[in-house]
Amino acid sequence: MKIMVVCGHGLGTSLMMEMSIKSIIKELNVVAEVDHIDLGSAKGTPCEIFIGTKDITEQLTAQGVDGKIVSLDNMIDKVAMKERLSVTLQDLGAL
Repeated sequence: MKIMVVCGHGLGTSLMMEMSIKSIIKELNVVAEVDHIDLGSAKGTPCEIFIGTKDITEQLTAQGVDGKIVSLDNMIDKVAMKERLSVTLQDLGAL
C-alpha cells in the first residue's frame, strides 16, 4: 500500500505530516510506504491514499486523483489524523 502526504510545495507541511503518519501506521501494524509530494505532482502519482489539509484535499478532489482522500482539519492533531486514517484503512481492508 502506498500513502502520499500532499501539500502545496511538497516540502515542510507534508514532511511534518509524513512523520506523524509513519508513526500512526506503525502503531496500527499496517505495512505501507509513506511519502510526501507537492500538489501539482499528485494527480500523476499512483497510490491508494492521499492525505492533506482541507484546502489541499479539496484541490485533490477537483483534480480527480485516483485514490482515497483523507482530509485533515489540523495538520498536528495526531488523534484526529489516526481516526480518519483508520477509517480509510478499514475501507480498503488494511485494518
